Amino acid sequence: MSDLRLMHLTYAGVGKPDASVEFDPALTVIYGASDSGKSFIAESIQYMLGGSNLEMVSEADGYSQILLGLRLPDGSALTLLRAPHSNAIRIYREDLRGLVTRPPDVEVKAAHTARSKHSLSLFLLAELGLAELRIRKNDAGGTRGLALSDLVHLSVIPETRMVAPLSPVLHSSAASVRTAAASVIRLMLTGFGDPDVDTGLNAGQRRVNKGKITLLDQIVIDLHAKLTTHETAAELRARLARIQASIDEHSTALQAITDRHVSTISARMHASGELAELERRLSEVGDLVSRFLLLEAQYRSDLDRLDMVTEAGSILGYFRVGACVFCGAVPEHQNPGHGEHETTQLHIAVQNEAAKTTALLADLLPTIQDLSTQFDELSARRTTLIEQLAHIDEELTAAEQLMVPTRQIMDEYLQARSAVERALDIHQRIDELEERRSKLYGEGVTSTTLPTPFIQNRILSAFDDTLRHTLEAWQVPAVEFAEYDQHSMDIRAGNRHRANRGKGVRSVLHSAFTTALAQYCRANAKPHLGFIVLDSPVVTYRGPINNPADEDVHMTSNVVDHFYRAMLNYSGQAVIIENGDPPADVISQTRTYMFAGAGSGRPGFFPRP
Repeated sequence: MSDLRLMHLTYAGVGKPDASVEFDPALTVIYGASDSGKSFIAESIQYMLGGSNLEMVSEADGYSQILLGLRLPDGSALTLLRAPHSNAIRIYREDLRGLVTRPPDVEVKAAHTARSKHSLSLFLLAELGLAELRIRKNDAGGTRGLALSDLVHLSVIPETRMVAPLSPVLHSSAASVRTAAASVIRLMLTGFGDPDVDTGLNAGQRRVNKGKITLLDQIVIDLHAKLTTHETAAELRARLARIQASIDEHSTALQAITDRHVSTISARMHASGELAELERRLSEVGDLVSRFLLLEAQYRSDLDRLDMVTEAGSILGYFRVGACVFCGAVPEHQNPGHGEHETTQLHIAVQNEAAKTTALLADLLPTIQDLSTQFDELSARRTTLIEQLAHIDEELTAAEQLMVPTRQIMDEYLQARSAVERALDIHQRIDELEERRSKLYGEGVTSTTLPTPFIQNRILSAFDDTLRHTLEAWQVPAVEFAEYDQHSMDIRAGNRHRANRGKGVRSVLHSAFTTALAQYCRANAKPHLGFIVLDSPVVTYRGPINNPADEDVHMTSNVVDHFYRAMLNYSGQAVIIENGDPPADVISQTRTYMFAGAGSGRPGFFPRP
């Protein structure tokens, strides 16, 4: 890949400390306080690459030399030296980062003119292998050589141009620049300039080409007959985007209903399992309560019998004459006081037994009370679970009723998407055939016939995909289905041109266009400087808001984070200039400069006086 790399920007002057920033070969982030010289860096880079003027800031007083270090495609270092308000640029084939006093290796003019062969534009384009490329400059077919400013304009984006309504591809709103701007974009996307038209084919070759063109025309007519709609490819892509958005929306709704259905089934299984376990426990507790109530009755019956034995024993022992009712001894063998003694022993035995039974009964009653309480609680919980299961069954029925129409709508959208995709495929085949027809027709034209000024749909669609992938990686929600409209020479997103959007959307679309163009050129080996400089690319953007009276303010950190992390994967060299802080993980992976302004640390681009 033949491209340049920025190495450093340095301001030097006699008796002045050098003011310098060094650029990482991949990503450099410069952020911090306002009025600290951040935007001045982007403007200085533009000035050093052939810009016409640079509005100097007060901090630059006393600095007489501006040095821009470059790494050429062959790996060698190059230093451009230019004084403020000067058209002369001195070139040194080494890396210089301080005040320079020796003569230059080459001296050129900053301004590009067709009459001068000693300009920075021709010098650097020759180093990049682009010096022979030409672009169309008017509708009559006149051409001029490619200028360095044509590429710098699409690579270095100062803050004022970032938010301006003017298209990113145009230098100004004058009609005279539109043809050249369109030719430059076509050159960068296709890799072909505007060469001289050849003399054409002979008569036999023209007859063969005419036959081929007729055949292609018939095939194109047959393909048009297969189209079921009169929509253009762009309109079909827009409708496909709307259908896909509806599919995504209904997919989300269907997923929510499905999740609700699954969650409800899970809740019912859980409640059913709990009810089964509760029924088992309720049966066990009920059985225990019944058994313990029988045992309580038995204990109370035993106590009643013991009372009766005590009373009966006393009566029988004192009043009955004959054999001893306690030991069975006949009167002649009984001792004096025998009955009273035996009665006392019986009373003691009965009391002991009664005390034991009373103690067992006292232990049993709390247990019965606890089990009865458990039985009541389990019964109440059982009632609650039965009611809960009834409510869950109602929710299941409602969820199933919602799923049927949603699935039907999804099927309709999927069928509509298939129909649109088939139509787009036919359009693509038509475009390919028309491209072949255009080539055949171009081979037979005379030298006065001009080639088509438009970019082929196939190439434009590939670039649009890169642009959309860039915005998707940044997760910007408010610029759906972005594309470059070569007829209006502006970016269109959501069926609205960039010029008709707020400054926040304009800045993010400009940033994405510049980044996507560089990515596309690098991926397809097309002409590009190889680096981009973005000043305030996303700081003024904000996602959709509920209050339409709100204006663009600082964008959400979510989009900022995705923007920076996506730029970490950018294959070329990028310099990002912003006010806000980048994410901490980005700071740790790239070269960063934080300008603190009046605070502690580095005050800005220029050292503190």
